[in-house]
Amino acid sequence: MAKALSAGLAAADPRVLALAAQVTESREQDIPLLLLKLKGILHSASLGCEESKKIKQDIYDYGLTQYCMLILRQDHSRLCGGWATAAQLAEILSHCCVGLEVKEDPEEFYKKFLPSAIDNLLVLGRRLQARFIRVIKDEEKQDFLHWFQTVTDAICWLFGGHIQLAVCVLQNDHFLQLLITDDVETAIIMMSVLHNILRVNSSVLLQVDEETLHSVLDELVYKLSSTTNPVIGNAATKLLLLVAKFCEQLVKLLTARYKGLKGLLSKQWTGKGFDRDLSQLLDLLYLEQSNGKGEMQRQHQAACKIQATWKGFQTRKRLKKLPQAVTTLQRSFRAKREQELQHLKKQKEDEALKLQMQLQRQRAMRVFHERQLASLEIIHASQVNKYMEEMEGKSALTIQRFWRGYRARRNFHQQRQSLKEYKAAVIIQRAACKFLEKRRRRRPLSPWKGPKGLTDEQRLALQQKVDEYIKLHPASQMSEEMSKELHMQAQEKLAQFLLRSRLDQRAAQRRETLLAQVNTDVELLMNAPGLAETTEKDLDMFMSRSIPVAAKARQSHNTMLKYTHWPWWKKLGDEFVEDDVIPDDAINAEAELETLFIGGRKSL
Repeated sequence: MAKALSAGLAAADPRVLALAAQVTESREQDIPLLLLKLKGILHSASLGCEESKKIKQDIYDYGLTQYCMLILRQDHSRLCGGWATAAQLAEILSHCCVGLEVKEDPEEFYKKFLPSAIDNLLVLGRRLQARFIRVIKDEEKQDFLHWFQTVTDAICWLFGGHIQLAVCVLQNDHFLQLLITDDVETAIIMMSVLHNILRVNSSVLLQVDEETLHSVLDELVYKLSSTTNPVIGNAATKLLLLVAKFCEQLVKLLTARYKGLKGLLSKQWTGKGFDRDLSQLLDLLYLEQSNGKGEMQRQHQAACKIQATWKGFQTRKRLKKLPQAVTTLQRSFRAKREQELQHLKKQKEDEALKLQMQLQRQRAMRVFHERQLASLEIIHASQVNKYMEEMEGKSALTIQRFWRGYRARRNFHQQRQSLKEYKAAVIIQRAACKFLEKRRRRRPLSPWKGPKGLTDEQRLALQQKVDEYIKLHPASQMSEEMSKELHMQAQEKLAQFLLRSRLDQRAAQRRETLLAQVNTDVELLMNAPGLAETTEKDLDMFMSRSIPVAAKARQSHNTMLKYTHWPWWKKLGDEFVEDDVIPDDAINAEAELETLFIGGRKSL
């Protein structure tokens, strides 16, 4: 067995063997592009020769055709190459199956693999047809139409090489859904596929079930009655003529099932450019009708009149609703087109903004490096390290400042809702407390009711309890001298406390003044510029102690003025606040102004 396996591997085509090894070792997303190499391998040999059959047999034995069939089921918008790759793989799959003679387990190939391949190709055709109908741009429409034509050609090539697949194609639900479409271009292609099926196997319509046969004929007759396009009419007429020529039984079905077909063909499609085929079809239909009885003819005419009347009624009813449907369709189409235009415009603006931001960053970096180089040229060599340390410190401070600002803003945005809810709760509680206080004040006082009088027995019992308590707890007696001495001690301790509290108050005031002075000096030093950037105005700020005081006073004054000029709608939350209450900003400003002290003594 090992010798046979090695002999089989040696006889296999080296290109197929290498491609199978690559497919086995490659990632899943790279397999479709690798399978496209099969096209060159298949075209390297002449069609029908022994070498071509051997190559197809090797491709099937190594499972490459199974790979092609599985890939056709995937989402082709995510594949490498997209729908074009899928269409080429469909063509490769059909060429690999036609001319292939499977000797080992042929039942699986003919009864399972080929029907599954037909089903996958029809599913791919439905997806391409849906994409073609939905797409808007002309270039994309042409691409999808070309790929759809490629897939249908692959289907025709496959059932042309295996005639038994014609029945499988007709009975497939996907084929009927492809045929039942209002799109002209794809409908013409599908009718050409149906024409090839009838040409390959003329008795195929007799082999399918009755429901499938009626569905196909109903769609052909519907296309003749619902459109005025001569291309659709010509294709449908040729198909009906082909059906009528191949089987007399189907002619009877046409005349019995579609009573008004002859009148429709003669009135609507005469003089459209295919009168020869039309006259042949009408002759066949009239010949079949002439063989019937006169009663049947009258019944047919009556049925035609009823159908014409009902169709006229339905058409008039549909025409009444047509303007509204057209308006809705136009509105949805324009809205969709406007949305796409807005999306493209926004995408272009985003790309332009990104490019502009990138250019600004590059320009800023270039200017920064130029300034740094200029500064290094000016600074002495011994001061370069010190200068670089200062620049690093300033850079670190800048980064920290921006980071802290970002973090504070983020925390503020996260806490904004909770802060708003807290303020609303405070306002509601304040209003409720104010309302309850007003109601309590307005509540009338109940008249006073004196206590009930005691009886003689109760009075005697109460007197006895009082006497017993006095006996058990006698009062301590104190002389007048002891009272005076205790009073003098209390006066001395009170005087000592008042003196000590006054000293403590002065010490606290002194500490506050020193702390205010230190804070002012620290703030001035932190905000002071470098020695190289110092101006006379900065020197005056250090030499004169009145400038910070004036700035703080001006800030407090502006805060108070801002609050007094607030509009009424900004004070809605303070409607329950007393008139003499000052806002928190003003209070903080005044408190800071009171603690600001520069030199001298603080006066209260």
